[in-house]
Amino acid sequence: MNQVPYINAVQKIVLYETKARFFIVGSNNTETVFRVLKIDRTEPKRLNIVNDDVEYTQRQIRDMLMMIDFGNRSKQMRTTAGLFRTVSAFGIVGFVRFLQGYYIILITKRRKIALIGAHTIYKIEDTSMVYIPNDSAGYNHPDESKYVKMFQNVDLSSNFYYSYSYDVTHTLQYNMTPAAGLAEKYSAKTKDSDFLKLWQTSKKNIAVHDKVKSDDGGGIEDASKSFTGFDSIIDLSGEDSDIPAESPVTSPIKHDESEMLFGLRNKANRKFVWNNYLLRNFENVVHSDWILYIIHGFFGQSNINVYNKPLYLTVIARRSNLFAGTRFLKRGANCKGQTANEVETEQILQDASTLISDKCKFTSFVQVRGSVPLFWSQDVSKMVPKPTIVMDLGDPYAVIAGKHFNEVIRNYGAPIIVLNLVKKREKKKQESTLTEQYRNAIQYLNQFLPPEHCIQYIGFDMARLNKSKNANVLSRLADIAEICVKKVGFFHTSPDLYCQKISPNLKCAGLGFSETIRRQHGVIRTNCVDCLDRTNTAQFAIGKCALAFQLHALGILKSPSLEFDTDCVRMLEELYEDQGDTLALQYGGSQLVHRIQTYRKIAPWTSHSRDIMQTLSRYYSNTFGDSDKQQAINLFLGIFDPKHMKQNIWELSTDYYLHNPAAMGKLPKSRKLYSQWWDEESIESLPWSAEETNKSAENVQLLIHAHKDDERVNQFWDYYKPYELTTLKDLYCCHMTSSIRDFKPKYSLDESPFAVRAQPGRRQEETGGGPVEVNPNLSGKESLTSQGSDGSTSSSAESDVEGDIDIPNDWLPDKTASPAGYISLKDLFPTMKETYGVEIAEPHKQDVILYKRHYQIGVSAVVEPEERNGKKVASKGTTLIHKSTFPMDSIYHVTPPTVSRQSKDVYNDYLMIGINGPKNPSKRNMALYQQYVRNKYM
Repeated sequence: MNQVPYINAVQKIVLYETKARFFIVGSNNTETVFRVLKIDRTEPKRLNIVNDDVEYTQRQIRDMLMMIDFGNRSKQMRTTAGLFRTVSAFGIVGFVRFLQGYYIILITKRRKIALIGAHTIYKIEDTSMVYIPNDSAGYNHPDESKYVKMFQNVDLSSNFYYSYSYDVTHTLQYNMTPAAGLAEKYSAKTKDSDFLKLWQTSKKNIAVHDKVKSDDGGGIEDASKSFTGFDSIIDLSGEDSDIPAESPVTSPIKHDESEMLFGLRNKANRKFVWNNYLLRNFENVVHSDWILYIIHGFFGQSNINVYNKPLYLTVIARRSNLFAGTRFLKRGANCKGQTANEVETEQILQDASTLISDKCKFTSFVQVRGSVPLFWSQDVSKMVPKPTIVMDLGDPYAVIAGKHFNEVIRNYGAPIIVLNLVKKREKKKQESTLTEQYRNAIQYLNQFLPPEHCIQYIGFDMARLNKSKNANVLSRLADIAEICVKKVGFFHTSPDLYCQKISPNLKCAGLGFSETIRRQHGVIRTNCVDCLDRTNTAQFAIGKCALAFQLHALGILKSPSLEFDTDCVRMLEELYEDQGDTLALQYGGSQLVHRIQTYRKIAPWTSHSRDIMQTLSRYYSNTFGDSDKQQAINLFLGIFDPKHMKQNIWELSTDYYLHNPAAMGKLPKSRKLYSQWWDEESIESLPWSAEETNKSAENVQLLIHAHKDDERVNQFWDYYKPYELTTLKDLYCCHMTSSIRDFKPKYSLDESPFAVRAQPGRRQEETGGGPVEVNPNLSGKESLTSQGSDGSTSSSAESDVEGDIDIPNDWLPDKTASPAGYISLKDLFPTMKETYGVEIAEPHKQDVILYKRHYQIGVSAVVEPEERNGKKVASKGTTLIHKSTFPMDSIYHVTPPTVSRQSKDVYNDYLMIGINGPKNPSKRNMALYQQYVRNKYM
C-alpha cells in the first residue's frame, strides 16, 4: 500500500474585510482550488469562525467576492468599495486573545531553508498581527497594549519553521514508518471528481500562471509581492479577467487502482508544536488544510558534493515547548518530568541525485539534550556569574526522573545512553552534587527494568579533562561516540549494498546486515549544567561518528571513519556551531562561549576576547532580560492565560506554580507504583519505540485516496512547479552551502570533501585529526604518551585527571590488544568474553582438588570385572545410591516427581485461602488458643 505525505491545498492566503466580517481566501499553488473562512467581527470576546467546506474554482471565488463587495457598499456612495484587501499571507499561525478581542497572526514573509526529499521547509521571516473586532464592537482595556507588546517579544521571525507537506514535528524514521489499518479507515474507491478537476484545469494553469518571480536578493518571499496570479483571479474592478471558460465533463475517467495513493497527514507531536495555544479555538473548527504546525529551534542544511554527486546534510533541532524558558529561571524538571532546555537533534543525510521520496536514499540519526531531570535550581537572588546550585526537593524514589525516562523510552526505545558531562569532583560541591543525585536516580530506576534494557550511564568530566594542556577531549569523545552509536544504530531506508555484505567492515560488526531497512532503537541523551557549550561539542562528536556510518551505508566511504580538517567535517562542525549559537541565544541570551575549536585546542588567540564578550553578554542577559523573556514565553505558550479579575503576569512573584500544578494540590487521582515507573506499552515494544510500533490509522489526522497525479499527493508538482517559470537563481539548491564552493581551499586540486586539508607548518597531532585508535583509552586511568617534535616521549597530563570518565565495565576495551599494524585472530573474531560474557581461565586450586575427588568416586564406582577361574567376577567398588526425587533425569526427558495427596490438599487449601480468604479455625485450634490465653493471662 503506497503511503505518501499529504500536501496542504492552502498555501496562499488573502485576508479581506468588511465592517461585519473578515473573509480569508486560501488557494493551492496552482490557484485552481479555493477555500473560504468567515470570521465575525461584531463579537468582542468570542472567536466565531464559519468554515466553508465548499471548494471553489477561480470563477466561482471571483463572483462570490464581487457579490460580497457589492452587497457591502453604502447606498449613498455606490462607487466606494465594500470589501477591502487587508493583507496577503502564506499561512495562519493562529489566534490569540488577552483582555479584549481576538487577534489573528499571519505569515507574510517566508524563506526556503531546507529540502527533505522533495518537501520544502520554510522559515518564517515576518508576521502580521490583525485585530479582529471592529471599532464599534471593541472596547479598550488599560493593560491590553502591555500584553500585546509582551506577546510580540517572542519574535516569530527568529528560528520558527514549518512545511506544507513534511511533518517537521516528528523524526524522519517516524514519518517513513507506514501506518497500519488505512484500508479499513478509508474506502478503496477514489473520488473521480477530485482528479477530474485537476485534469481539466492542468492546461489552463500554465497559460494563467506563466510568470517569472522577481529576485529580492535574499531568497525571501513576500506575500504582498508574490501573489500576482492571485490578484488577476480576484479582481474587484468589475472587468472580466482572462480566465478560460470551464468545459463541462461528460464522462468520468477511470484509472487503475495501482495508480492510486494514500495521502496522509500524521497527528503532530505536540511536544514540539509552539503554536499549540494559538490553535486551540481554531484547529477543531476548520479543514486540516488551514492548519500549520510550527516548530522552534534550528534548521541547517549543506550540500556535500562528492564528485558532482549531491548529498544533502541536514541538522534539525526541535526545542520542546514543555517547561520552556530561560537559563537560570528554568532548571532541572517540573513535577511532570518535563525538563528545561530539552532539544531533539536530528541529523539527516540524503542522496539528492533524485528527490522523489520513494526513490531517494535517506539516513538519519537522532540524539537529545536536556537538563538534569531532578528538582534543582540556582539561587539568582545574588547576581553572581555562577549562582549556587540548590536541590529544591528530595526525591528518594526518583519519581521525577522516572516520569522523564518513561517518556524517553516511549518515544525512542532502548537502550537509553546518558552522557553526563557535569563535573564529577570539585573542591566546593556545586555540579558534583547533581552528578551524585543523577547517578543514584538512574541506579534506582534500573532495578525495575529488564537487564538488557537498562539505562546506561556514562559520566565524563569534560571540563576537568580540558584543563590539561595535552589532553585531547575530542579524541576521547570520539571513542565514546563510536560505542554509543553502535548500540543505538541509525535509520537507513535502503538495504545494505552487496559489496558491504560480502566484505563487511569490522567497525560495522555491531550494527548487523539489513536486508530491507535499518532502524534506530534507543537514543543518546547528553547533558551538562546548561546543556549549551559542553553539550554541543559532545553532540558534534557523536554526530561526526554517526555521519561516518551514514556515509558508509550510502556507499560513499569504504570505512566508517572521518578525519578532522576535511571539508565534510568542517561543514558538519559549522552546522553544529550554528545550532549551538541559536539554542544558546534562545536559552542563555548569548552565543556559545566555549566552541568546538576551543576543546580541540586550535582556537585562535583572538577568540579569547570573543569568549569574554560572550560571557559578559550572557551574564547581562540573565541578569536584566530573562524575567521579561520568561513572561513572554509563558504568555505565548499559554502557560499563563490572562483573564479579567485576575492577577497580571507581571504581578506574579514567581511562575513556579504555573509549571508545577502539583504544588497547588492538582495531583492525579491515581499514581503509579514506585517500582513500576514505566508504561507497560513501552516495555512491551522494546527495544523499539512504542510510538513507531503502535503507529496506525488512529495516528493519522487526515487521509485521502487520490490518483498519483493529484496535486495533494504529487511531490513532483510541489517541488518542480511545472505550472510556472522559475529561474535557476531562485532555486534553493543553488543558494545552499556547498563543499566545493564554500569549503574547498582554492589552492587544493583534490575535489574530494573527505581529503584532509593539512595546513602548512601544522602537525596532525595538533589539529586533533587522524584515525580513531584501535585501543581507545576510555577509562582515562592510564597515562597516555605523546611524541614531541624532537622525537622524545613525554607523559601526558591526562594522568592528572584520573577517573574523569565513568562508564559501564563491559564497555572497557581489551588491554591486551595487538600492536599497531599486526592483525591476529583476536582482531578478526570476537572473544568468548565479548560473545557469551564468560572468559576461559585456569581453574582455582580448590576446584581442581574437588574435581579430582569426584573423578576418583566415579573410577571407584565403575570397575572392570576380574577373571577368576575363567569367569568374570565383579570387583568391589563404591556403591552409588540414587537420591534424586526425579526417577528419570536426562537432557531429553524429565519425569516429574509423584506428589502425595496430602501435599495436593495443602496446595489447594493455600489457593482457596488466596481466593476466598482465611477459613474459620478448627475446634482443636480454638481449644489450643484458649488454653494459651488462660495460661498467659489467668
